[in-house]
Amino acid sequence: MPKVGMEPVRKKALIHATIAEIGEAGTLEVTVSQIAKRAGMSSALAHHYFGSKEQMFLATMRYVMREYGETVLSNLKAATTPEARIRAITDSSFDSSQFEREVIAAWLNFYVRALRSDQTRRLLQVYARRLHSNLIHDLKKLFEPEIAEEIAQGLASLIDGFYVRSALQESVPEIGQIKAMVNDYLTLWLERKNRGA
Repeated sequence: MPKVGMEPVRKKALIHATIAEIGEAGTLEVTVSQIAKRAGMSSALAHHYFGSKEQMFLATMRYVMREYGETVLSNLKAATTPEARIRAITDSSFDSSQFEREVIAAWLNFYVRALRSDQTRRLLQVYARRLHSNLIHDLKKLFEPEIAEEIAQGLASLIDGFYVRSALQESVPEIGQIKAMVNDYLTLWLERKNRGA
């Protein structure tokens, strides 16, 4: 008989184990048995909670996205201007809770999986739309709509690019340098605007 109240605890343990296994393997080609073993439970129990490996991956992705969303909301609390809000959003992508090797590997593998899985693609589209919406909300307060769109695309591309580089390269800049480079992109646009270019 399962212990009452243990399901959320065990599901979270399995999600953390999934992130760790993907990070270690560098691929989604990990088994439910490997994940369950890392979480300290049987693969039968893991299947009971999630039904399939696909559902376990989707639950893990939702968890990572929820954690990212909470980081964004937390960082936005201290931002009082449109510029500060944009910087808070981009900085959130490189928060220490998000920019860990295992989480980066999970994101990258989810992007690859989206090529074959409609459910994964839909989840990634939710993330992309939310990021775009958050950025464009404040960019339109600073720039003409078409320029705001261009900057939002540029910022999102820089974020994605640094995730890819961090997953695939041995040597990447430190988090502080990455944040500064992404922030420099916005600064260049603001300077261009101030010069009337």
